[in-house]
Amino acid sequence: MVLTGPVIRRRLAVCMAAFFMLFTALGARLFHLQVIQSEALQRRAQSQWTSESIIAPVRGMILDRNGRVLAQSATAYTASVSPRQVTDAVRFAALLSPVLDVEEATILRRASDTSRGGVTLKRQLSRDRAQQLKAMKAEHARAGSDALNGLYLEEESKRYYPMGQFAAQLIGLTTIDGVGQSGLEQSLDRFLSGREGRILEEIDGKGRALGNASGEYVPAVNGGSVTLTLDASIQAFAEQAAREALSVNNAKAVRVLAMDPNTGAILAMVSKPDFDLNDPPRNDVAALTERMRNRVVADAYEPGSTFKILTAASALEAGVVTPMEGFYCSGSVTVDGGRIKCWGRPHGAETFAQALQNSCNPVFVEMGLRLGTDRFYDYLRAFGIGSKTGVDIPGEVEGIVIRQSAVKRVDLARIGFGQSVAVTPLQLLTAVCAVINGGNLMKPYIVQSIADVDGRVIEAGGPEVVGHPISKATSDTMRVLLEDVVALGGGKNAYLPGWHVGGKTGTAQVYVDGVVSSSTHIGSFIGFAPANAPKIALILIVDEADVAVDYGSVTAAPFAKQILERSLNYLGVAPDLDEPPAASVEVPDVSGMDVARAVEALDAAGLGHTLNGVGARVKAQLPAAGAEMSEGSLVMLYVEGAQTADDGGVARVPDVRGMSVLEANKLIRSFGLQMRIEGSGLAVSQSPAADEEVHPSTVVTVRFAAP
Repeated sequence: MVLTGPVIRRRLAVCMAAFFMLFTALGARLFHLQVIQSEALQRRAQSQWTSESIIAPVRGMILDRNGRVLAQSATAYTASVSPRQVTDAVRFAALLSPVLDVEEATILRRASDTSRGGVTLKRQLSRDRAQQLKAMKAEHARAGSDALNGLYLEEESKRYYPMGQFAAQLIGLTTIDGVGQSGLEQSLDRFLSGREGRILEEIDGKGRALGNASGEYVPAVNGGSVTLTLDASIQAFAEQAAREALSVNNAKAVRVLAMDPNTGAILAMVSKPDFDLNDPPRNDVAALTERMRNRVVADAYEPGSTFKILTAASALEAGVVTPMEGFYCSGSVTVDGGRIKCWGRPHGAETFAQALQNSCNPVFVEMGLRLGTDRFYDYLRAFGIGSKTGVDIPGEVEGIVIRQSAVKRVDLARIGFGQSVAVTPLQLLTAVCAVINGGNLMKPYIVQSIADVDGRVIEAGGPEVVGHPISKATSDTMRVLLEDVVALGGGKNAYLPGWHVGGKTGTAQVYVDGVVSSSTHIGSFIGFAPANAPKIALILIVDEADVAVDYGSVTAAPFAKQILERSLNYLGVAPDLDEPPAASVEVPDVSGMDVARAVEALDAAGLGHTLNGVGARVKAQLPAAGAEMSEGSLVMLYVEGAQTADDGGVARVPDVRGMSVLEANKLIRSFGLQMRIEGSGLAVSQSPAADEEVHPSTVVTVRFAAP
């Protein structure tokens, strides 16, 4: 067949068009590869002939104020595999599974993935486990076996906490990658973490380093160190006391906070239950989240009677009361049609100072009402109630205060004795420190200094006065009144022979399903020492103790005493009261006795008493008979029923001669009788006489005279 000119030209045109289309496609592809995908392909190529290793910096230490290590970084190891170097993945997995405690199937899958140059098998291996792996690999190599070819061990950093559960929520923890996860580890991460370094080296097709190839090395910069105001010794005292309080009281939780009242420096912080920082329950997210919560700064609660410290200071500063002003407690008071009860039996006649000792609710209702809304709220704000303290600890909340424009008289009355207001332990103790340190509201702080890796201080904390809620004169008065609370009133279980100790107990309400529980409370104690020149102040809170008596005087005060005593000795504060140490005495068995004889038995043993309930017969006691207590300690007597001589409903008059007004009133009322007071001092006579049988509700006239 002879091709004509037109046919040839047509075929040439088709060929040229085909070549043009092919050239265009190749050009487009080359443009896509060399221009659009250039950087991605270069990175991919580089990843195939280079290996980049991250050099983790050493995380900085956290120290107490004396340089004791609370958190530091220790050496750990990462086991990894280069799949391209593994000759027998099945055997490789079988050998390593029991040593790494990783499932054999998991190791097999990772060791068989030749698309990757390196795969992590397990992190955070101990030095002993790493040595075991190194020995295994060396033994196989000596035997000419390549079964563990491709196994590599690299050093990394592991966070270590020498004290275990010590200040767990405060210090916090890091992730497995060494990044701050909670507490100070998280909030100070930028100072502690440092900066990563890296090593870039060329490798062959099997991932092996080329000996003569060039590389790049960027050194890591280690993290700085943080020194806290925390004192490891005082923290240890608080930790032990909190553990004992949690166990003895079978409580839901215990919180402890100790501060230097003059500077705001935090000396100890405990929240139990907690966890071992070296072994956190990472597999139980809910449990870990709950136990990481720092309830000292993050949870607000109704404080109860410890709040009376602030009410008393405000009332004295405002001039609406004096320490010796007289009051009378009938057991309750009515405000806006609502009845507010005292915590126990009526206290009868008492001064304001005695009302603080007795923790008398009606008197502090009166203080709230005397102050009035505007003035009381001014003092609350001045003490920092309803506001964050600004402490350098993460998670702080501001508490709850009824909006001033919405508060009613009954609310004001309840705030006066610690209800209808919610505070954090840190907020309350900070305010109380202002009451006892001369009137200065200090900003609490935990970070003493932050230094870089070369030891240069780059940030420092220190005392900061943020307000002056009361005068020095009022502060001086309050210290004396609060010392009397411990020496003479409800805080006796925190009394330390030889030292001036001040404080106040509290028993707060707990809401269960939105309703106030009558059987569950929060017991607490705020204390400070020496009362005449405070060096330490603390608050100890026992949440929902499951014991017969859950008052703060029983559940919290004895453990606060333990911390104060050990701390004072540690701080070198010598006793300054000329009195011998209290002897240890055995508690007698007074159950079943009438109150008068029980009191006589306790007096003979050198013990005091406090009554719970109304009646003339002791149905139970705490501590139980046979327990050892310091001489002068209080035994709680649970009383019930009238002491009758026959079925006619008559009562026997107790003998109150030699007793104070308060003691006589308590005893007479426990028999269901009333008391009329004549004079002051100690009881010298009474009518009707002791042991006379009278009708219930008879008024017993008692004459008092100065001794």
